[in-house]
Amino acid sequence: MATAKQFVLKDFPLQCGVVLPEAKLVYQVYGELNDQRTNAVLYPTSYGAQHTDVDWLVRPDGILDPSRWCVVMVNMFGNGLSTSPSNDPAVARPGVYFTQYDNVRAQVALINVLGIEQLALVYGWSMGAQQGYHWAALYRDRVQRLAALCGTAKTTDHNKLFLYSLRAALTADPTWTGDRFEGTPDRGFHTFAQIYASWAASQAYYRAKPYLAWGYDSLEDYILRGWEAGYRQRDPHNLLAMIDTWLRCDVGDNPVYQGDYAKAMGSITAKTLVMPATTDLYFTPEDCEAEAALIPNAQYRPISSIWGHRAGNPYQNPEDEAFIKGAIADLLGE
Repeated sequence: MATAKQFVLKDFPLQCGVVLPEAKLVYQVYGELNDQRTNAVLYPTSYGAQHTDVDWLVRPDGILDPSRWCVVMVNMFGNGLSTSPSNDPAVARPGVYFTQYDNVRAQVALINVLGIEQLALVYGWSMGAQQGYHWAALYRDRVQRLAALCGTAKTTDHNKLFLYSLRAALTADPTWTGDRFEGTPDRGFHTFAQIYASWAASQAYYRAKPYLAWGYDSLEDYILRGWEAGYRQRDPHNLLAMIDTWLRCDVGDNPVYQGDYAKAMGSITAKTLVMPATTDLYFTPEDCEAEAALIPNAQYRPISSIWGHRAGNPYQNPEDEAFIKGAIADLLGE
């Protein structure tokens, strides 16, 4: 099994105006580049996830097969492995935040060092899809294909309300001082997990109660052990940092497109697969379909699933995994 590596960028300017003396990206490579260096796949991480949480689909005969593809999984800023409030005092200050523009510029530097000129595919779920859209708009000549699963290139107002509620849940905890947490925000984590779980899957999912087959004995047990326990493994300052990145996601908000979101979307030349879940409450199929219509070479291919947002990361869900695997194979021309 490959081990994670660290890539360091010196004097890295963030979009918020702060220059970091060192910005660190933790990444892992699965598989090997072929002699022509034409089989590289970039897979950025999603909200709250580290690469070991979402690399289950990189396996022989999986959605991304490392015997055929060289998969570079990059941990985004703020996730606790790459530069984050929990590991760098320079970013644990008010007014310092990361954007997806920051993430992608850092990833470009990494890809350059790895000797990769073109990416056969950028594969992203949720916040990973946000990064994928930025890649395809900002580095058009370097991205051949984009698979955007359950994510949008610009955060909608409805989605922002969800994020505001998460931030409010954490910062309402008595350990929050106004700038940071002084202790473990037990109440905050509990409320945060309840909000997250309520949006992450559909009403039909909760009617079906699939979690009872996984060893949970009630809805409350599922939320406690299946959701809250996972988020408690993350530093709450990092959870806030990733919320701030998500809130600011806009593929047009950068020096290249200067606020012109439609121009950014229309500039994407990669063969693009826009794949929401039909019951996603964060990134609705209507929002994703509207974005697909702005991209010249996009296919809109929704996942028909009761799993909501979680359909895009179906590690407990063989049916949706098979659908995604087939769609990615089609995209890659396999």
